Amino acid sequence: MISRRQTLSLLGAMAAALALPSIRPVRAAAATTFRIGWQKNGVLALANRKGSLEKRLSDRGISVEWSEFTSGPPLLEALGAGALDFGATGDVPPLFAQAANGNLLYVGQYKGSPEGSAILVRKDSPIQTLSDLKGKKVAFKRGSSAHNVTVKALRKGGLTVDDIQALDLAPPDASAAFKTGAIDAWSIWDPYLAIAEADPDTRILATARGIVDSFSYFLANGDFTKDNPQVIVDVIDELAKVGTAAQANLDDTVAALAAITGVSADITRVTLTRPDFDLGGVSTISDDAITYQQGLADEFYGLGIVPKKLAIADIVWRPKAS
Repeated sequence: MISRRQTLSLLGAMAAALALPSIRPVRAAAATTFRIGWQKNGVLALANRKGSLEKRLSDRGISVEWSEFTSGPPLLEALGAGALDFGATGDVPPLFAQAANGNLLYVGQYKGSPEGSAILVRKDSPIQTLSDLKGKKVAFKRGSSAHNVTVKALRKGGLTVDDIQALDLAPPDASAAFKTGAIDAWSIWDPYLAIAEADPDTRILATARGIVDSFSYFLANGDFTKDNPQVIVDVIDELAKVGTAAQANLDDTVAALAAITGVSADITRVTLTRPDFDLGGVSTISDDAITYQQGLADEFYGLGIVPKKLAIADIVWRPKAS
């Protein structure tokens, strides 16, 4: 189970979201700084530690500023409002940001392992199948990728969100509730999943394998991207290089991410060696990703989760051919 120390290390960045007014607002066209919203995981975390983007952008006279967040929704709120230039999230937060008319664009993508997201129950829980979740207290962060996993996992079990007691809890609150038995199930992603999974009293009810594709996205402020397209090109390219190098040397990568997150090396290795996980799989937006995201947007609108119909292609950016 997540310890107090691990929770503070992983999630203490909530203060960053509360401190948004201190982040400088929208700027003029010519960039002299590149403001990144990040979470303590993945390629962005490794690039932060190595100073890779600082080195890549220094020849352009651009410095890099980092603001830490615990989840995608507040990060994208800042991005869409012009308080950030770039950040990464899962699949659901961009839908809410677009519905709120945030000024942002999809500029890149990567895919994780479907085993990196799961619904957890206690080992001694009577819940044995997804259909057994009917009437149970199930926690997930509304507007996060776990929201999507929950909706589609319930459907696989012949249920809808209306059939459960859905609780909107951030990972630290959900972790505490799960540990004390205040909730019956918890939908969560790595590294929180891997930490909880290591507890022998925890059981995986279902992973996202066969339920949800594991697309995640890099997004950028629309005005920044329009005014500085080559910066976005350089950043996506550099992140792909960082990820490829990290994937080729997992021992060093495990040690680096463990130091960044405060999560043990053993747990970190679990997250990095899940099936189909590839840190180097960073690219600009593919047609498959657009199709997936549009399907998700349509589904969430139909369920009344997203307040209006969305056209994902309207906010997809691709670099112009040189």
